[in-house]
Amino acid sequence: MKRCQVAVLATLLLGYGCTGKQPRTTATEEAPQVLRVDSVDEDSALVDEQERLITDTPMPRAADELFDDFLFNFSANKQLQMERIAYPLPVTRNGQTEYVERGQWKMEHFFMRQGYYTLLFDSRQQMEVVKDTSVSRALVERIYFNTGAVQQYQFKRINGAWMLMEVKTDPITANRNASFLEFYHQFVTDSVFQVASLNESVAFEGPDPDDDFAQMEGVITADTWPAFAPELPVRMIYNIVYGEPRKPTAEKIFVMRGIANGLEQELTFRLVDGQWKLVKFTA
Repeated sequence: MKRCQVAVLATLLLGYGCTGKQPRTTATEEAPQVLRVDSVDEDSALVDEQERLITDTPMPRAADELFDDFLFNFSANKQLQMERIAYPLPVTRNGQTEYVERGQWKMEHFFMRQGYYTLLFDSRQQMEVVKDTSVSRALVERIYFNTGAVQQYQFKRINGAWMLMEVKTDPITANRNASFLEFYHQFVTDSVFQVASLNESVAFEGPDPDDDFAQMEGVITADTWPAFAPELPVRMIYNIVYGEPRKPTAEKIFVMRGIANGLEQELTFRLVDGQWKLVKFTA
């Protein structure tokens, strides 16, 4: 890897596409509704073609080994989705539970039609659980900052097959990541707070604009941050909890991952003197 000075890094990044704009929303979904009709603005020829290919191809048995593989098939294949729900499905909101029968369920695409998804990890070691074939429980969280709610889809692998077992909606304040989520929302909506939340120096790793197969390293400071600052979702993010939820730690790795475009960004935050600070950015 190359090691570059901040000024050089900032100039190069401005030249190959990092944004100096303030973060803006890229989410497209509104307030949480379990039984809803897909909106017109979700219509995308590319995504529709991807979903058609997934639907036309039977899901291989191996796709049940990793939850991510199953989830992409579940989100794109209506027939598979209908078969992988434990009816009557308990759906709880505001402390009230209703039971949804097969004929009442509406297709849930999750993040497939926004082109990316986000994840929250407590450590780099925890990121490896995504590849763990022994995981038998998973929780997909849709986190709405505009309503202060978290919609949770609880999956369980039964006799080797992943099944959706329950849907619950709880306030963000009850979430295990509540403290960080409150920080994240302010980080992406308040530019002054964002700069104040940078560590004294932020480690950077990213592609080398002079070599498509190389990475370069450097250090970001507050005055060069606008050349690096990524556009992050403001109104809503996703998270997937693989296995049993663990006790929160003093580190959070926010991952933004493209579905079909190769996008991969990581922002590593740590608690420093009781305050969350961005300590590393990987593009």
